[in-house]
Amino acid sequence: MKIHLIILYLLALLAPVGLLSSCSESDNEEEEFPNWKKTNEQYFNNLYAMAKSSADMGDKSWKVIRQWSLEESTAKDPYDYIVVNVLENGTGSGCPLYTDSVKVHYEGRLLPSTSYPDGYVFDKSFTGEFNPATALPAKFAVSGMIDGFTTALQYMHIGDHWKVYIPYQLGYGSSASGSIPAYSTLVFDVTLVSYYRAGVEVPDSKARPATGWIEE
Repeated sequence: MKIHLIILYLLALLAPVGLLSSCSESDNEEEEFPNWKKTNEQYFNNLYAMAKSSADMGDKSWKVIRQWSLEESTAKDPYDYIVVNVLENGTGSGCPLYTDSVKVHYEGRLLPSTSYPDGYVFDKSFTGEFNPATALPAKFAVSGMIDGFTTALQYMHIGDHWKVYIPYQLGYGSSASGSIPAYSTLVFDVTLVSYYRAGVEVPDSKARPATGWIEE
């Protein structure tokens, strides 16, 4: 009986140690997205200032584009704009309209975080490494995307290859969406392949150009 009481007493003494050890191990775990709101806001504000300065000095590789539904007089903050780094200029003569559908190659990333130094890839239109000869572009309505993506598409020409930086206010805002945490700046690598005017049924993504997809 005494031995039983001694064992219970020793277990009671060890229990707090176990709890402290558990808390300590938890505290040592690195947070994946530390100070995420502040990090994303500072990053985009700095990028906006750099891109605007570069564009104002005539650098054609940077664009600052106002959110599509805002009047110029109401766009007063960096988050009213998207920032574009032009990687390749296309040769198309027109741009998709808000009511159009598009086919694009794309990859979406977050800003670098603890486990992802190049930014977590949350979505893309292809598997593995991108190969333009075999990759099938994604198809969707311009109006059905987040505001930042919708804005970019309406300024792209066929063949344009852009890196598009979207502030969280024009992305998913203060709410998480799937694997995308709240307050995330979104970075898209986008190539516009073709677009399709509204008013007729949108063909299958494998449809031939003769059926209505504008590819030049």
